[in-house]
Amino acid sequence: MAPRSTCGAQLQGASCLPPAPWRSHSRSFFVLAECRTLPTGYAHWKGQVLNSDELHELYEGLQLNGVNKYDYVLTGYTRDKSFLASVVDIVQELKKQNSKLVYVCDPVMGDEWNGQGSMYVPEDLLPVYKEKVVPLADIITPNQFEAELLSGRKIQSQEEALSVMDELHAMGPDTVVITSSNLPSPRGSDYLIALGSQRIRNPDGSVVTERIRMEMHKVDAVFVGTGDLFAAMLLAWTHRHPSNLKVACEKTVSAMHHVLQRTIRCAKAQAVGGLKPSPAQLELRMVQSKKDIENPEIVVQATVL
Repeated sequence: MAPRSTCGAQLQGASCLPPAPWRSHSRSFFVLAECRTLPTGYAHWKGQVLNSDELHELYEGLQLNGVNKYDYVLTGYTRDKSFLASVVDIVQELKKQNSKLVYVCDPVMGDEWNGQGSMYVPEDLLPVYKEKVVPLADIITPNQFEAELLSGRKIQSQEEALSVMDELHAMGPDTVVITSSNLPSPRGSDYLIALGSQRIRNPDGSVVTERIRMEMHKVDAVFVGTGDLFAAMLLAWTHRHPSNLKVACEKTVSAMHHVLQRTIRCAKAQAVGGLKPSPAQLELRMVQSKKDIENPEIVVQATVL
């Protein structure tokens, strides 16, 4: 899977606040709310970005109309420290309105290319994520580099990854999915490893931790919105299977596989003379993949560790 695209924060529930900026969250909206926003991933884009005051103003409107009870919140990319802090304030307020609300956070901060990790958001966002956002979240979906940033530890083996996920659990979230890693796969360099960990709280107060590993075939293309799509589908499938991370992740990753394979087939068919597909041709084929999103054939099996 390609690096995740830039996108805004959005709140999901019976209704949803507009994302800021209007970017690749259209993939999340399609999965969760059947809405559509403007496609991006191109050299140029226009529009406005919500600031923290405007976000609070939007939420105040929801409060005044009595429509501020949500079941789920999903947030992604933001570049502004004050905006991220405002998101925290709003999620805290929403959790007061509904104690069963599930907050899914994709802590988009950076990635690793050619063995070198780098942040593509301001560094002052990291302490906000560590101290405020992650402790509030129920589910987080970092890549390996982001998991290392949040934990302050490097990951060089599966055992170290599991230990890092334990540290992230201790910060607050019951579900942690490292969506991609550079760990070597026994199946070869064409495969990408993802790892998941879920703490299940039993009625008697005991806690059981389920850990899984998935190996996904790499796709030789750069897509926009794969991170948003992953987080949205994981939210949807953990809603259906709240105590079975294995099944939720298998359906999420299998649906991703179908969407990406359909997209690359269509893009190659459109590319003239065998040229590399353009960003426009690589727009995720969401509408065409509706059935695969709703009921994916399982093509990626998760291993319980």
